Amino acid sequence: MKLYSEFADWFALLTPPSEYRREAAVYARLLRSAKTLLELGSGGGHNASHLKRRFRMTLVDLSPAMLRASRRLNPGCEHRRGDMRTLRLGRTFDAVFIHDAIMHLATERDLRRAVATAFAHLRDGGVALFAPDYVRDTFRPGVESGGSRKGGREVRWLGWDVAGVATLAYVMRDGTKVRGAIDRFRFGLFSRATWMRVLRDAGFRPKRVRAVDGRDAFIGVRKG
Repeated sequence: MKLYSEFADWFALLTPPSEYRREAAVYARLLRSAKTLLELGSGGGHNASHLKRRFRMTLVDLSPAMLRASRRLNPGCEHRRGDMRTLRLGRTFDAVFIHDAIMHLATERDLRRAVATAFAHLRDGGVALFAPDYVRDTFRPGVESGGSRKGGREVRWLGWDVAGVATLAYVMRDGTKVRGAIDRFRFGLFSRATWMRVLRDAGFRPKRVRAVDGRDAFIGVRKG
């Protein structure tokens, strides 16, 4: 996606870190017993900008541009480039967290690979938290919009989520220069039953929980 490459420098205006404060507090409560936290698909580090106050964090993302943005925002956190489907760091953590980046995994095979990565990086008794935007059981097609401005730069976006395909339109202004772009990608839309089965098959003790605005999230405890 252009958003994760050539437009990565605009990400902090598209969804400002301050907008993540409330949901990060929910995730922190769900992971409250942890001290070390691995975030897979950490993007621009907006959740981490709040979670790093509670946890010692390692942030992993596939996009070099997003990692650069996160390093500026979270200079005290460890950053590693990697794919959540194949990453193996050779060490374990108290907790693993995957936020909306999990939506980019459009097949159950890839979902299983990411869940296996989370499992491989947890100590016995460790907890993984998966927070997808949607589950099939409650998904409704819709339109969202947002953006912000700072100084002479401004971004506005409009997004459609329909039938497993997300389309995002951006308008970006830098001083008097204005340009636009469109991104489109397939997203994974799995049922609650599929989530629970995939976690159980990976070796987790799974549980469905309510997260921000009543959305479904899934916790897996690695059996000790």
